[in-house]
Amino acid sequence: MSECSHDCSNCSANCSSREGGCGSSQSPESFLEKPHRLSEIKKVIGVVSGKGGVGKSMVTSMMAVTMNRRGYRSAILDADITGPSIPKMFGLTDKATADEIGIYPVGTKTDIGVMSVNLLLENDTDPVVWRGPVIAGAVKQFWTDVIWGDVDFMFVDMPPGTGDVPLTVFQSIPVDGIIVVTSPQELVSMIVGKAVKMADLMNVPVLGIVENMSYFECPDCGKKHKIYGESHIEEVAKEYGIKVISQLPIDPKLAAAADKGTIELFDTAGLENMADAVEK
Repeated sequence: MSECSHDCSNCSANCSSREGGCGSSQSPESFLEKPHRLSEIKKVIGVVSGKGGVGKSMVTSMMAVTMNRRGYRSAILDADITGPSIPKMFGLTDKATADEIGIYPVGTKTDIGVMSVNLLLENDTDPVVWRGPVIAGAVKQFWTDVIWGDVDFMFVDMPPGTGDVPLTVFQSIPVDGIIVVTSPQELVSMIVGKAVKMADLMNVPVLGIVENMSYFECPDCGKKHKIYGESHIEEVAKEYGIKVISQLPIDPKLAAAADKGTIELFDTAGLENMADAVEK
């Protein structure tokens, strides 16, 4: 699109400067939505990934548990509408309720507030066959209509990629920083680059990067095996100026805890430095 070069005050053209472009008085912040009037949310942390299947929801859950153990009140907004897995990890079976005031999140065993589309569906296995704008609208409602109460750290589990929903989150919710989740494959640099550049476009800082499935530690000899190949996370982090790095092993016990809904009982070792970055 060509840049506007005339005086828009005397023009009826629908050019970009009337829609937040160059010369417009409308700032990106004007898209931000306010949370429910009974919600007081201090910090919002987005958890993102460039591709699916890297353990983003797992990291989101573990970060919420870690901050909860440090004495903060944490919450999770599950923005992965078509692939919600947060309720399963926490063993949530109750459904969210609502009244004329708003929607109430479901609390976990350690009182982490959770809102996910699976808490609204009659059956957990019901597919969400919605178009992009409807999905984005649902995510926005999770922010504006849910009565979160007092929250120190809210973690937003975003769907993979850079599509409608991540854009809606960045534009509608005041995200204070993001955590990028990835795996050791060679494609890491390109995938992380997309996530980091989107965050940069939205003026949101990257707090750190988590490399999931980084290695497998043999329970007998203690040797670490790089099942997915050598890690390139140090080079990638340096390339994009990311200082905080966490590496998580392949742990069958963690997978079992997630399947059983007992993620809150699991030792979240490996995310201490990421929790420090969030805390600061």
